[in-house]
Amino acid sequence: MPKEFSRSQRLGEQIRRELSTLVQNEVKDPRVAMVSFTAIKLSRDLSHATVYCSVLNQQERVETIEALNRASGFLRKKLAAEINARIVPALKFIYDESLERGAHLTNLINAARKDDAEKGLIDDDSPE
Repeated sequence: MPKEFSRSQRLGEQIRRELSTLVQNEVKDPRVAMVSFTAIKLSRDLSHATVYCSVLNQQERVETIEALNRASGFLRKKLAAEINARIVPALKFIYDESLERGAHLTNLINAARKDDAEKGLIDDDSPE
């Protein structure tokens, strides 16, 4: 019987939850206040983790990611106390652009549907 989730997926999800709590409660830097972690990608040997983040304030996203990367040692130390793993991965924070790409694609689709509806190619109320 195969496992539903691999060890790296389970550990990644646990790290994501713990990081959310640590950033909210332990990190005193105001630049990282409005950040959420969307995904964690672990290396095969679980020694490195790429943490994908989205930032509420788009104007400060570069500063927020830099602040998180500077605090990665502190967060790794706190993470070691919270999770039950022999190796706590080194953390690298990257801005997640998937939300922006999704919104952009949605806008393109809506514009194309509106254009087709104006030309009479589709019914404007159809859910296609």
